[in-house]
Order: sequence, then C-alpha cells, then structure tokens
Amino acid sequence: MMLVVELTVMVTKTEAAYPVSTDPMRVKQTYLDMIHIDQAWAAAGDSRASIVVAVVDTGVDLTHPDLVGNLVDGVNLLQPSKKPIDDNGHGTNVAGIIAASINNDKGIAGIAPIAKIMPIKALESDGTGGEAKLGEGIKYAVDHGAKIVVLSLGLNKYSDYMAGVVQYAEDHNVLLVAAVGNESMSVKYPAAYPTVLAVGGVTADKQADSRSNFGPELDLVAPWDVYTTALGGGYQYQDGSSMSAPQVAGAAALVWSKFPTMTAYEVRSQLEQTADDLAETGWDAKTGYGLLRVDMALTKPYKEDRFEPNDRQNQAAKLPIHTSVKATLSSALDEDWYAIDAAYDGYIELWLQNTDSSGIRVRFDSGETFIANNSSDRTQPFKVKVTKGRTYLQLQSVDRERKTGINYSLRTDFVIYTDPFEDNDKQYKAFALPERSQTIHGTFHQKGDIDWFVLNLEHSGSMRLKLSVDTGRIDPMILFQKEGEKSISIDQGGDGGIEISSLMDVFPGQYYIRVSNTKDYTEPITGEYTLEIEYTPKLIDPNEPNDKSYQATFAAMNSVYEGLFNTNDDVDWFEFRMGQNGLAQVRLTNIPTSRTMYATLYDSTLKEQGFYRNEYGTDQLFLEKTLNAGTYYIKLQANQWFMSQMYRLKIGSYTLVSGFADIEGHWAQDAISKLTEQGVISGYGNYRFAPNQSITRAEAATVLTRALKLTKRKDLKFSDMDASHWAYENVAKALQADIVAGYPNGTFGPDRTLTRMEMTQMLARSMNMTGKKRGNSPFNDVDESYWGLGILKQMSADGWITGYADGSFHPDEQATRAEFVSMLVKVMNR
Repeated sequence: MMLVVELTVMVTKTEAAYPVSTDPMRVKQTYLDMIHIDQAWAAAGDSRASIVVAVVDTGVDLTHPDLVGNLVDGVNLLQPSKKPIDDNGHGTNVAGIIAASINNDKGIAGIAPIAKIMPIKALESDGTGGEAKLGEGIKYAVDHGAKIVVLSLGLNKYSDYMAGVVQYAEDHNVLLVAAVGNESMSVKYPAAYPTVLAVGGVTADKQADSRSNFGPELDLVAPWDVYTTALGGGYQYQDGSSMSAPQVAGAAALVWSKFPTMTAYEVRSQLEQTADDLAETGWDAKTGYGLLRVDMALTKPYKEDRFEPNDRQNQAAKLPIHTSVKATLSSALDEDWYAIDAAYDGYIELWLQNTDSSGIRVRFDSGETFIANNSSDRTQPFKVKVTKGRTYLQLQSVDRERKTGINYSLRTDFVIYTDPFEDNDKQYKAFALPERSQTIHGTFHQKGDIDWFVLNLEHSGSMRLKLSVDTGRIDPMILFQKEGEKSISIDQGGDGGIEISSLMDVFPGQYYIRVSNTKDYTEPITGEYTLEIEYTPKLIDPNEPNDKSYQATFAAMNSVYEGLFNTNDDVDWFEFRMGQNGLAQVRLTNIPTSRTMYATLYDSTLKEQGFYRNEYGTDQLFLEKTLNAGTYYIKLQANQWFMSQMYRLKIGSYTLVSGFADIEGHWAQDAISKLTEQGVISGYGNYRFAPNQSITRAEAATVLTRALKLTKRKDLKFSDMDASHWAYENVAKALQADIVAGYPNGTFGPDRTLTRMEMTQMLARSMNMTGKKRGNSPFNDVDESYWGLGILKQMSADGWITGYADGSFHPDEQATRAEFVSMLVKVMNR
C-alpha cells in the first residue's frame, strides 16, 4: 500500500497549469461550476503530465478545431483500414467534455485540457454495439498506453468475457469509467463491474435525475446536462449519464496528472472519498458516494482508510453490496465495522485478502465468523445467508497482541435467494399451481435458470398472463402450452419490459407456463420477476333450466341459491311460499358492479306485484314486501350477461306483530304492541321497531308527549335545538310539563342516547315524583353521592323499578327502546 499523499498545496496564479477559461462558450458550461472546475484548475499546480484518455465510442471528429490538438492515434475496430472518424456524434460529445482545448478563442473548455484523447471506434453509426468490440476496444486502449478508458455506453448483460477484460485493465493499472445508463433501471455493464467507476447523473439542483440508472454498483454522480463539442466543428447541448461519465474521466486525468504515482484504485478511491455527499450519509443507491468535486479531489489528502472512524457498530461505514475496497486495521485493538443493505433475501459473498499470516477475523451480526489470512483460498468467498435489509460485519485482527497494522482488500457480492418453486427447471419438474387467479414472485438464482409451472384446469374459461421484472438485466419471456398442443411464445418487450398475453380461451386439461430470461446470463441475476395469472372459469348455473315460470326453481326460506346469465336474453325464475301472512324479504348479493339486475315479483296467478332493480355500481339488491300466505314467483334478469361470478339469492319471511317484523317473541312485545295500537309509537317505517336499540333524548320526549297527550309548550332556548328540529314541538311540551330539562351548558342533547337514570327521572317527573332522602340506596352500584339517588329510592320503593338480579341498576348505561316503552306502559296504567 502506498503512503498517505498530502494533496493540499499552496497555489499562486503564476503556478496554475490551467488559468480561468476565456473560451467564448464557457458561459454555457454551467455543469463545470457544479463540479467546481475553476477551483480545481487553480489547485492543479504546474504539473503538465499528459494523461491519455481512451474514448471507446462511435469515434471522434478528428478535425474539430477544439479537439484536433489533443488527439493521439486510435483505431477503428469496425473497419480497421479506416481512421476512427465519428459518424454519429456521441464520441465527439464525450471527447469535448474531457479535453477540449482551453483559451484558444474557440468554443468550450475541457475539464482536463492537456489530456490526450485516444479515439477508439467500437460502435456503429446508430450508436449500437456488442460486447466483443467493446472488450476489444478496452484491451487496445490498455495495450497502447491509455491510463483512463471512458465508456459512455452499456449493456444489460453480464459476461465472463467482459469481466475478464475489466480485470485485465485493473491488472495493468488502467482506470475504467463508465456510464450507468438512462432507463431508470439497473446499472448497465461494464459500469456494474466492481472495479469500474460507475457514474450516474444529477440535475442542476443536485437531485438524482429520474432517468439515471441506479443500484448497488453506482459510485459517483455528475451533472446530467452539458454543452460540448459536436460533429462538423460545432457545439451542442446534450444530456444523459453518458455525458456524466466523461466528467469523471476528466477529473481522474487531472488527479493522475498531479499525482502520477497513484494507482488506478487510489484515483478511483480519491474521487469517491472527496465527492459531495448528497443524500443519506455515506453511500446510497441513487447518488453513490455523491457529486463529483474536482477541486476536493485535487486538494484533500488521500486516505488509505477512508472509512474511519468505523470502530463501532453505530459508526459502521455503509458499503454497496457489489464493491471492491481497501482499508487498514491500524492496530491490534482497531476494529472496522461495515453495513451492507440487501434489497432481497439471499447471500452476501465476501472476499478478503491480506498479507498477514495471523489473519483477520470477520464476524457477521448473524453470529457467523470466518478467519482470513494469507493462506486462505482467495478464489473462494465467504458466503453468509442474509435477509432483506441491513447486515453488519466486523473485522479485527486475530492476533490481539500485534504491534503493527494490517492492510486488506475487501470485495463484496450478492446472490439472490432461491425461490420456493425450485427445483422446476425442467417441464417434468413443473411446480403445480392451484386453479385460480394468482400472483407469484420468482428469481433466476443461477446460471441458465428457467422456471416451469403447471395448471390443471377442471373448468373451461379464459386466461391472461402478465410477466414483469424489476431489473433491466432480465428480458422476460413466457411460453404457454396445453399438454399435447403447440406452444405459444410471448416475447414482445425488451430488457426490463412487461410481457402480456391476449385473453385466451382455455379448456379442461393440463397447461404449462415457462418463465425465462432471453439473455444468456452466466451468473445469478439480482432481481425478481412477477407472474400474474388471471383465470376466469366459465361457471355453470346449477338451476338451469329455469327460464320459464313453470320451470321455476323452488327456493326454501333462508337458503342461498346461486346463478348467472349466459346470454343477454337469459332469465331465471324462482318460486317461494309464504306459510302465513307476513313480510317477505328478497336479497340478491354478489352482483357484478358493472351490471344491473332486475327482479319482478308475481303472485300465483303471475300477476305482477312489484318491479325492482339495484343501483348501478352496487353489488346487491334488497326488497321487502308484505304478502299474504300463498305461492309467489320472482323473475331475475340482468342488463348484460355475466359468467365470471355467481349472484346469490336468499328469500326470507317474517311474521308481522303490530306491523313490526322484529318484535315477535321479544320480552317487551306486549308493551310495544299496546303503545303502537294507541298511536304512541310508530317504529322506523320499515317494519322495524328496533327494540334493543338505544333511545335518544328527543325520541323519549316525543313518546312521553304523545303518551301523556301534552298540549302546552314552552319556547326552547337550547343552543343545539332550533325550530327546524323534528322533535322541537314535543321537547317544548315536555319542558313545559317539567318532564325534561337541559344541561348546565345550555344544550339539550336531542340526539344523545338516554341513560337508564335519565329514563327513570323522566318517568318519575311525569308522575310528579321529586325523590326521597331517607333510607339506604336500593342498588349496590349506586352510592350515596350519586346525583339521582333520591329518584331511584322513590321509584324503587313504589315498585316502578327493580334493577338486575345481582342487585345492580347500571344507571349510566344506555336505555333501550324496549325498556323505555315497558316502563312507560306501567306509568300509563297506574
């Protein structure tokens, strides 16, 4: 490991290698101000070491006046006999950002204007290309003296070939800088390889651009929008992560020019550790280590261990789950803590290399512990199972007595979990799914993984399949096949896309579904797919044929009958019998909300008794009608056929007592009937008296007024009751008779429920009772301090109230309508 390099230097205007730009279009390069280029140029000192930066792209405009002085020989990999002339413009854009000449009275200024551009044409005129030419371009650059290779392009596919090329560059101390991509998805390759500096983009307000790819491989961000050189000697505005990456490459050239003894790793680390942290403290998936700060990269001292202080778990340095770093245990007592966030369940793989024979102990928060030393098999990682979320690991020296520090290299990777449907890579191993609509989540956890599923359908119906993914590294594909028949392939989307089948008719039999990635991946993919199966069985109406009245299905009382309509003309007839005069109830539920159902009621002579329909958008229809004993029919229709779900029909009948369907057999039945016949009470108008429902103060006052036939009234002055209230007149009469009173705050509380004590007091006042003071409390839950004790004593002593069997009265509980009516009848009969 190299010693700490002191980067802070005193710079005078005469020493500066890069004076302030006077280029006429510098004013349009606002992105340079975001990365503090003027301060960086001032700090560059007098070093003029020329760093060669290879631009592996569409070529470069070799005659552009702002570039022509800063070019070295390159190569055209597509047509080796020709020069690497740009026929697209992208490569020229990139080159200008890095090394456009400064203060030449032309155009713009490059970030590292004394750097040399090596143009390598590896992409077609439309900007497309493959990994073979990309790898060849990187290797050419390494072999012909480039120190930095910028790759403003990307692929979604990992390959062992490209991984080997990237390692070749690292082994030869060449820094690779690559754009992450612009699809709001996973970081593209080669940016995604651990030793490549992956660069995303930010907006002018230093927010991650929504189009910039992101993820655990992201290292830095730089401005998204630039103004740069263009084909034909011109200039233009451009945007994208492919414009962000060359800014980092230019910054690297400045750092390497000033500190030529640095390694590629150290340059990469210096840019990361001096970045302007934008989001949460430390690394994050949207902005990496932060925004490129060229001035800080040239002035801040390089740290061999940039993660200190991280001696405790609460100081743990956050690492990407795919990374390669170097650090130091400074002494036997030093501990290094790291935090790694996993987006899924799976396994963290960790490679740890050091030169100390005593070794380093690695302990995960799960309790698993490993020892790494110079005798370890460095080709095999430590592998630890983790759950989605944060995992901590602690590193410390095995030798707790040692006097010197230990330098180490740490590399991390991640393998996603194996989904619960494995092993289903073969058709004969297909995982059986239930016959219904469902959503499942799966993974491609190993090389060449494909997933087979099978559905055994017992009913005809329709089916639609939808396959989506959460990463651009999967190009999803569905294969659908009925056993013994030709398969159907569904593959219309691209990387990270969605595949949706048409609505397909299916019949009883065995159906296979294969989910795969059309990319030939040589490693597990960190990402999930979601398979949605929409299955609608063709249901069978069990009551057919019942299209005519004489075919009507007999419906027993309180039983449920299901049905559907297979044509627009379909009707369903049901017959039911009323054993005695009473209230018939017909309830239809589970109606599709996109349908309207109609119900027509007939008597035994098929004379219409009523026509009903449900409100559109509701899933039920309810009707009730008083009928005499006899046979009746109900005819059901819908405005449009439906077979995806069954409606449910339930018919019931109730005996009416005094016009109410809910008091037969009730303990207060006689009292309710008597007051109903006298016109004192009337219920709620829907054949319901609701005897067990609480009674309100307004209702109680109204009933008392009617029962006592009160006529005189007093104007009310309650703040919560005006003349428009439905009970105003009755409350006014009850107030005049001194039967009711308001509350101390000036309100009456007409809609408040009446307590048992208030009920007792009202009825006592109606009999001019004022209460008694002598004697003990008649109830064990009412003490001497209770406000209504006197009334309770008198009412109990005179036999009007008795309380409960346990000797309690529950004075503050709500009084029911039945209780009030029952007591009122006693009062009226006194």
